[in-house]
Amino acid sequence: MNNIIQLSEFEEMYLKRIFELHFAKPDQIVRTSQLAEIMKVSSASTTEMLIRLSKRELLTYLPYRGCRLTPQGFVNAARIKRRESLIEILLKDVIGYTGDINAAACKIEHAIDQDLELALDNMLGYPEMSPSGVKIPIMERKMEPIMNNLLPLNCLPINSIGKIELIVMNDSEKKTFEVMGIKQGSIIKNVEGKYRFNDDTLEISNSLSHKILVRVSSYSE
Repeated sequence: MNNIIQLSEFEEMYLKRIFELHFAKPDQIVRTSQLAEIMKVSSASTTEMLIRLSKRELLTYLPYRGCRLTPQGFVNAARIKRRESLIEILLKDVIGYTGDINAAACKIEHAIDQDLELALDNMLGYPEMSPSGVKIPIMERKMEPIMNNLLPLNCLPINSIGKIELIVMNDSEKKTFEVMGIKQGSIIKNVEGKYRFNDDTLEISNSLSHKILVRVSSYSE
């Protein structure tokens, strides 16, 4: 197992951007000029950072051309990207944050340690895709049982059954669900990404589903 190297926030930002560029075109090196443009700094500053990261064996620097991540660099970069994606899900699907999710996640990701990352992954039901549809790096994912965990409905894993414990809505929104018979104590299932209640398939928006907290009672991987 590769150890995670402690980095400054700026170093982490460089690694994450290199990872994103590599992900977009894995058969090409990441050009220094392209990276400098994304980081909004000079090519000279970028070259200096690439040399610094190469000395820490996080990337291979190719003078006048660019760089490639080393295996250790890939582990670090993927970990940073993974934390960003988990925070984006937390902000969008759990908290219901309506501001600039990417910018907020970018600020928070640097304060997340490995224990908190694992706890977030578990709480969110081990998501595989970010809100923007990008696959989340799995890394050394610690798949712990999620039975009895309290999750927002939109984080209920596929093919899982949950019991509604709390509905945090205004009276008008609650009444809409009560008309359908959905209330505290109701059992709901996620069938291939669609919610089933009794024999009905429900269309519930993300803006409402994150206000319904369910306790997982049955889980199928």
